[in-house]
Amino acid sequence: MNTLGFGLGLRPVHYDAIRQGRPRVDWFEAITENYLVPGGAPLHNLEVVRQDYPIALHGVSLSIGSTDPVDEAYLRDLRQLVSRVEPAWVSDHLCWTGVNGCNLHDLLPLPYTEEALRHVAGRVSRVQDFLGRRILLENVSSYVEFTASEMPEWEFLRGIAELADCDLLLDVNNVYVSSVNHGFEARAYLDALPCHRVRQIHLAGHEHNGNHVVDTHDAPVSEAVWELYRHAVQRFGNVTTMIERDDNIPDLADLVAELDIARAISREELQAAA
Repeated sequence: MNTLGFGLGLRPVHYDAIRQGRPRVDWFEAITENYLVPGGAPLHNLEVVRQDYPIALHGVSLSIGSTDPVDEAYLRDLRQLVSRVEPAWVSDHLCWTGVNGCNLHDLLPLPYTEEALRHVAGRVSRVQDFLGRRILLENVSSYVEFTASEMPEWEFLRGIAELADCDLLLDVNNVYVSSVNHGFEARAYLDALPCHRVRQIHLAGHEHNGNHVVDTHDAPVSEAVWELYRHAVQRFGNVTTMIERDDNIPDLADLVAELDIARAISREELQAAA
């Protein structure tokens, strides 16, 4: 599987530094919804960055798990953006964000049932047919579980990937957050996923509150998440990796330095396995 290397989330506060400094970043991930409006400064900046770096599109509004009809207007806008910037791939979250036409603007977990699995897989297939390409689905962090669930999250995620023939965006931080909140073994989660489906990895920071952890994306990657990432490299090999930062965003140079930690861990583990 081809890899893009090591990247960062594209954030407006870094536009100038990217253009002027050519940082040691292999690629950038752009939040899809920030660039769906034709024309204007956001799309212009994305296209400028795209001239020098590969881009992946990462959405937060597909609501693939909702019972509402798939939003075809959103998909048309997304297909137009894909045609314009030619991303390496398109991803979104395995969740629902609203129902009955009401957008809750949050990434909400699903019940892990056979019925939900078939429902989501069917919607993923329709989206992929519409876009003419595979998409990647990301595991979300969660804080509650459904009593109706019939299987663990990793089995649900694996089942959708196989049934819908889509790929996975493995958020290592989200696995860690949920493992603390729900009491499962994070490494067992990684070990249960099919290697050939994991195309990208997310790393991010969180807030540890003793008996629960909140996914915040406002802090450096924790030591526990770095260790879990080390296991991910052992399991999945040389997979495209990036760091997300959405709040308390530091200078670009600081994020590049943090990204170098991921480079070093990956290099060490790949050399050890050679």
